[in-house]
Amino acid sequence: MKTWIVDDVMTTHVVTATPRMPYRALVDELVDKRVSALPVVDARNRVIGVVSEADLLRKIEYAEDDRAPRLFVSRHRRADQVKADGRTARELMTTPAVTVPAGTPGARAARLMNAQNVKRLPVVDKLGRLVGIVSRSDLLKIHLRPDADIRADVVHEILERILVVEEGQVRVSVLDGVVSLAGRVDRRSAAALAARLARHIPGVVEVVSHLSYDFDDTGLVANRGLPFGVA
Repeated sequence: MKTWIVDDVMTTHVVTATPRMPYRALVDELVDKRVSALPVVDARNRVIGVVSEADLLRKIEYAEDDRAPRLFVSRHRRADQVKADGRTARELMTTPAVTVPAGTPGARAARLMNAQNVKRLPVVDKLGRLVGIVSRSDLLKIHLRPDADIRADVVHEILERILVVEEGQVRVSVLDGVVSLAGRVDRRSAAALAARLARHIPGVVEVVSHLSYDFDDTGLVANRGLPFGVA
């Protein structure tokens, strides 16, 4: 069963910035290339930071802030003020950059985006060099897989290869990513496993199981490993 990774959906032709790129050039790149952030790379193409629209907007946000400097300011506000005065990518970028290694599963990348509250992740090789960038919209492409491809994965990877179910014993239909399972299997645990594994197929939105079974083996599974006579 194929696990979709960031390499499958990432953009490989990445618009980048150099540490010395000036503010106006950064704005021009964002507007011209219609992107919301630029990875900042060094001479070896290693990611050292990211300049986003939010970073660049600090200059506008603080442009009319002519109040006298306060003695005590929060660390966050002080960082914002530094960015408002910044003139190059090195001074404006957010660092360290939140990146993912090539080969990272899409689900793990999505969790990292959510945890770090970022909209995109530079993808790097083992040496930290930029190889691509993956965005939230890129990860959503996984759910655009054709229904026929999803059904083929359920049938071949789960029913035939893992559960070894005879052809036609379980009927599988897929509509808009929703997998429906119907038919009969030998064990209750097999019915539960089929539904659980189907949820992990890339592109599956929901699984509806109407599978019946011949034997309820859940008690045996729950007691497996207990000493003889202990229930």
